[in-house]
Amino acid sequence: MPIEALFVYTIPLLSSLIVVIKADPTTLLSVDCPNTTLATTSTYAPNSTYQRNLNTLLSVLSSHSSNASNGFYNFTAGSSPPDVAYGLFLCRGDVAADACRDCVVNATGHVVEQCPRSKRVTIWYDKCLLRYSNASIFAAADTRLSVVLPSTMNVTNNGTRFSEFLREVMNNIANRASSDGSGKKFATAEAYYTPLQQVCGLAQCTPDLSDSDCNNCLRGGISKLPYAKLGAQVLFPSCYIRYEMYLFYNASFGGAPPPPLSVLPPPSTTTPSSPGKGGTSSHVIIAIVVPIGVVLMLFIASFCFLSRRAKRKYNSQRERNVGDDISTVQSLQYDLGPIKAATNNFSDDNKIGEGGFGPVYKGLLPDGQEVAVKRLSRTSGQGALEFKNEVLLVAKLQHRNLVRLLGFCLDGEEKILIYEFVPNKSLDYFLFDPHEQAKLDWSRRYNIIREVARGMLYLHEDSRLTIIHRDLKASNVLLDGDMNAKISDFGMARIFGVDQTQGNTSRVVGTFGYMSPEYAMHGQFSAKSDVFSFGVLVLEIISGKKNNNFYQSDGVPDLLSFSWSLWREGTPLDLMDPTLKGSHSRNEVTRCIHIALLCVQNDPDVRPSMATVVMMLNSYSSTLSLPQQPGFLGWPKTRSNIFKGLESDQSTSQSVQWSMNEISISQLDPR
Repeated sequence: MPIEALFVYTIPLLSSLIVVIKADPTTLLSVDCPNTTLATTSTYAPNSTYQRNLNTLLSVLSSHSSNASNGFYNFTAGSSPPDVAYGLFLCRGDVAADACRDCVVNATGHVVEQCPRSKRVTIWYDKCLLRYSNASIFAAADTRLSVVLPSTMNVTNNGTRFSEFLREVMNNIANRASSDGSGKKFATAEAYYTPLQQVCGLAQCTPDLSDSDCNNCLRGGISKLPYAKLGAQVLFPSCYIRYEMYLFYNASFGGAPPPPLSVLPPPSTTTPSSPGKGGTSSHVIIAIVVPIGVVLMLFIASFCFLSRRAKRKYNSQRERNVGDDISTVQSLQYDLGPIKAATNNFSDDNKIGEGGFGPVYKGLLPDGQEVAVKRLSRTSGQGALEFKNEVLLVAKLQHRNLVRLLGFCLDGEEKILIYEFVPNKSLDYFLFDPHEQAKLDWSRRYNIIREVARGMLYLHEDSRLTIIHRDLKASNVLLDGDMNAKISDFGMARIFGVDQTQGNTSRVVGTFGYMSPEYAMHGQFSAKSDVFSFGVLVLEIISGKKNNNFYQSDGVPDLLSFSWSLWREGTPLDLMDPTLKGSHSRNEVTRCIHIALLCVQNDPDVRPSMATVVMMLNSYSSTLSLPQQPGFLGWPKTRSNIFKGLESDQSTSQSVQWSMNEISISQLDPR
């Protein structure tokens, strides 16, 4: 083998190894959507029924991204064509569950930005595919649209023979993928074209296709492959095919090993020269170069493996001990001087509220940006751990229905948080003030309910961390200039591990009237504890009355008892705030009351998840189960019994701290 031919084989090999190191798992490959600048049947209007169904669809797909069977899930939102939204996601068969989740969450969060107002979208990432349409896209091979992404490097030696070799390899993979008994419709294979050139191929279909439809789709992809290239991929909405001259997938994904491939022998470039006649034996060259190449590949592979393992270990440790190292957000730190100047030295004229840990001031930064400055009281009980918890936690959260943290200040005993300024104060300011209630008509209240639900779904399932808020209430829901809801105050939030579903604490913290029975009485909290609080909040939004002092004016123990009695009597609309007369939708109000009563069930296992709540709020096609008697009926008596039981049983070492008059009592347990 001449030295020139040797370099033809080795240079692409080494360059491909470099590509593996630089690959980004969330790389956007392509996106298809119709022209959204024109009003056509393929676009939807803002705030239309289709947009609401699409929001539900994307939320449900995102929430199922971490536990989807075979990395695939489809869903239908709505029931009235042409406003029904059909959608699915498919993760590449070799990716891990966390990589699948990250890719789908990223896709659902950005697809509307890529294709605003489009009813039909297909978006491909390196690790996943996301599709939605206003027409059914399930169990049907779609090859009308194709995207071909070839390598920039060409085959430079015996291209015809390489094409024959590659076609046989890819046909073999397509046959195995279409008849994959595991249900993934996924297959890979490796075969050596030369002693130094390995062809790696992958094929996958959406699992809802039949074997024949999958095979036909993959064959269509094989026919479009540019065989003169050293790598390429063909993307269809229903299947995917790719080959490279390097191992681009996870070979240990757990699938069955492929059978031996029947492939062509390596091409011969020249007659081997004889030793001692001025030439160099090709066997000698191979004997020298192959070990060097193997050692180099092992070195690079080991480096990548160790680097990734170290990074995973570091990220895992950061998430388990998110409050242990504040240096990770040093870029958000402000000096105390500018904060004092922004708030006129914390003047009472700038004070806009009182949170659970201290006062909140409106501030104006030197660049003209309005901010909300939360100055933690020195006697609030929140130490450095709780402070760092809120900083590090909120800094990681990015959602339109969560208040955004802009920075913090830690100077001696001063602990300050700087948030985006939300001009319309908190929900309780409008909801419980007789002079302000009329500003919240039913349309606004319904939007607030759905926005809070989406924000809580993000905390529970869609963010990188599973977060239990533990103090969801009306005063912790802020309203921006357009009356959009933003959840705030994460000082008592708890982070759950990957497999954790429930926590226990000996210090129960929160606000009287919003806490679930199992949390208030036994210190057990979970995502279902937040669901209970959400249910109470929904009943307050509908009635315009507080749960924790409802008995003072209405002669019944609490708002939950009153709502349940009206439901049993068949008059749930009597719960509604009188100011809503004339602006409400009877079906929407009744359905919201129904959902709220499901959320406040005594047994946490019976309560729906926030993903189910979001689906129920946005889709009338889903059937709701019948609610049973809510938990904590007769609050004053129950509360007395709780205190009495704690006083008589000191062995529990449990301290319950109630928050009256909208002031949270916060004591965060270290993780």
